[in-house]
Amino acid sequence: MRRLGCFAFVAGLLLIAAGFWVGYGWKGAGPLPRAANVEIAEGSSLAAAARTLEKAGVIGSARRFRVQARIFGSGAPIKAGEYAFPEHASAAQVLAILQGGKAVQRLVVVPEGLPSVMVRDALLKAETLTGDVKVPAEGSVLPDGYAFERGESRAAVLARMQAAMTKYLAAAWKTRKPGAVVTTPAQAIILASIVEKETAKPEERRTVAAVYGNRLRLGMPLQADPTVIYPITKGRPLGRRIRQSELRAKNGYNTYASPGLPVGPIANPGRLSIDAVLDPAQTEALYFVADGSGGHVFADTLAEHNANVKKWYAIRHARGEM
Repeated sequence: MRRLGCFAFVAGLLLIAAGFWVGYGWKGAGPLPRAANVEIAEGSSLAAAARTLEKAGVIGSARRFRVQARIFGSGAPIKAGEYAFPEHASAAQVLAILQGGKAVQRLVVVPEGLPSVMVRDALLKAETLTGDVKVPAEGSVLPDGYAFERGESRAAVLARMQAAMTKYLAAAWKTRKPGAVVTTPAQAIILASIVEKETAKPEERRTVAAVYGNRLRLGMPLQADPTVIYPITKGRPLGRRIRQSELRAKNGYNTYASPGLPVGPIANPGRLSIDAVLDPAQTEALYFVADGSGGHVFADTLAEHNANVKKWYAIRHARGEM
């Protein structure tokens, strides 16, 4: 009897020790010294994920984590992906992160008016994306921030950018107003790309769109400087003043040399510029020039415009720019 009692006592101690081993650290601070991202490969089992986490220092013991997960966890499956683990994350937190599936997401940002050559640049700079990608058709990408996960292909992200433009343009086209001069969605993107490059002020876009609409109706050249630059740099900054020879060049884009719209967009316009072209302001203005404050002053007649240009030149002289 005494021997049996001794065995029972030892067994009890072993059970207590086992329980302590299993329960230790489930909700307490884990060993990770600082926040870190860890990739859990596609198709990983709990055991494989635990080994990865142990190697990364997120958990102290892969074996203990597996036992804890079976006893204390919900039983939900873990999901592959790259996960952000906070400093000293507990085993309970780690399992919740794996089961929640909220993988780390990164952004490729496409600002309004970015040309397609620079959209490709942005995709190539995202080092955790994979594969190459060609320069997309100009005007086919909707400016926005696009989330992606590590290992996703650049082609897949670009496809989402283009799908977003297709969807937005289709919806916006249905709302176009009678005052819109464009007759097709393709024309809307072309004119919107010019509006986008001509003004950074949202409140001016509908007026700029109206000026160009008025000029198109009268058969006047649009005379938009960005259309002169585009065939030279494909939308990248020119870095110098436009030359007189470039103002005379006929290349399908130069709206000084030819009336009407250019043959294609000169950038990827944003939502506000697309909306402005489809719902332009009501104005008789045919001209505009910079006002020195980041905006523009508009004029109905050439005489008014010439007076505004003189004021702009005076501002530039005072700044030492001329």
